[in-house]
Amino acid sequence: MRGHFRDQGGLFSYISPETRVPALHPLREIRELVRAVLKDLGPSFGKLYASEGRPSIPPEQLLSALLLQAFYAIRSERQLMEQLDYNLLYRWFVGLAPDDPVWDATTFTKNRERLQRGDVFQKFMTKLLNHPQVKPLLSDEHFSVDGTLIEAWASQKSFKPKDGPGDGDGTNWHKQKRSNETHASTTDPESRLYRKADGREAKLCYLGHVAMENRHGLAVAGMVTTADGRAERSAAQAMLKAKRRAIGHRITAAPTRPMTRAIMSRPCGPSMSHHMWRRTRARPRPASCEEARSMAAPHAMQVMACRRSAAR
Repeated sequence: MRGHFRDQGGLFSYISPETRVPALHPLREIRELVRAVLKDLGPSFGKLYASEGRPSIPPEQLLSALLLQAFYAIRSERQLMEQLDYNLLYRWFVGLAPDDPVWDATTFTKNRERLQRGDVFQKFMTKLLNHPQVKPLLSDEHFSVDGTLIEAWASQKSFKPKDGPGDGDGTNWHKQKRSNETHASTTDPESRLYRKADGREAKLCYLGHVAMENRHGLAVAGMVTTADGRAERSAAQAMLKAKRRAIGHRITAAPTRPMTRAIMSRPCGPSMSHHMWRRTRARPRPASCEEARSMAAPHAMQVMACRRSAAR
C-alpha cells in the first residue's frame, strides 16, 4: 500500500535531539570532554560578567559554537549561525533546544574580547590537555612545530600609503613598489604583506603557529603573530620553551627547515636537547658508490653524536 505524502509532517515532536545523533558519532565523546572542561571553567566565567543585569549568551554555548566552526571549517560566524539555526546536530552539540532561537553573529565580537581578557581560551586548552582521558595520549618528549599563513579579511585595494593618499582608491596598484614600511591596510592595519615562498603572490595575512606532540599528532600549543621573516622561528622558540618549563625535563623538537638554523643557534636551555630531522637542499647525484659513502659519512657521524649526547 502506498503511503500518504505529508509535506510538513506533525506540528509537534516528542523526540529529543539526543536520540537523533548516532551512538558512534565522534562528536559524542568530544561533547563529553568539552562539557567537563567548561564545568571546571565556571568560576572563571563568573568573574567576567556582572552579577546583575540582562542575561547574556552563555559563554559555554559560545565556545562550543566556535569549536564547531573549527571542526567543520565554517568560513565565517554568519555562516555558523545560519547552519546552527537549521542543523540539529549543531544545536545538540551547543546545547540549544529545537525551538531556541540562535543569537546574532555580532555577539561573538564583544564576547570574544571579553573571553580573551580573561585568558579563557588558554585556560580551556590547558584543562583539556590535562583531562584524564586526553593526557595519556600525549607525548612529553617528542614535539613538532610548524606554521601556516592565515589570510586577513582585507583586500589588496586597502593597502595604501601610510603618509596619505597616493594610490587613489587603491585599484591601480600594479607596477608600484609597495612594502610594509610605507604601506598599511586601512581595513586591517595589523595585517602584513607576505609571500609564502619565492615566486608566489604576496597577500595580506598573519602567521599561525602550532606545536604538536609526535605520539598521536595532537596539537598542544598554538599562537598567531604578525607575518614577517622571523615570526615563525620566534614563535617556535616561545612554544618550545614554555613546553619544556611545564614538563620539567628535556624534550626533542622537529621543526621545519626555516626554523632549524635559528633553533640550533639559540638553544632553549641546558635541559633541552635538539634532535631534529634536518632537511637539506638537493645535492648532486654521486657518480660512484665510493662517492656516495663519502657524502653520507658526515651525516652519519652527526646522527651518532646526537645519539651519544642523548644517552648521556
